[in-house]
Amino acid sequence: MKTGLYHLQVNIAPENVAFYRELMAFLGWDTLYETDGMLGVGGSNGASLWFIGASNGAANDYDGPGMNHLGIGAESIADVDAVVAHLREQGIAALFETPRHRPEFASDESSTYYQVMFKSPDNLLFEVVYTGPK
Repeated sequence: MKTGLYHLQVNIAPENVAFYRELMAFLGWDTLYETDGMLGVGGSNGASLWFIGASNGAANDYDGPGMNHLGIGAESIADVDAVVAHLREQGIAALFETPRHRPEFASDESSTYYQVMFKSPDNLLFEVVYTGPK
């Protein structure tokens, strides 16, 4: 059997839909569906993310049980740096001393793992990462 990620539903505070719409559009994802309190976006690999305004007010703890972070692949180091610049313009801080290269995650010495990590208004961790030749 061979499977792949089809979609992921992320529960958010309804008032934060605009944040995800803007972020995902900047990252090149297409809007598939949108209503008040709901946004569906599609990536280039066919997977979709659904941001649903269905939060019960419980705080997300990315170090507790559940999803730690959502990783989104970039095509180049320059793309990751463009995301960093965009985040700064939006007043969103990069976390964990990123952007940076993470040689411990690279597949070999000729490759790199270059990432930025940040959190959304719902305290969801995001990573935008380039993996490939240095």
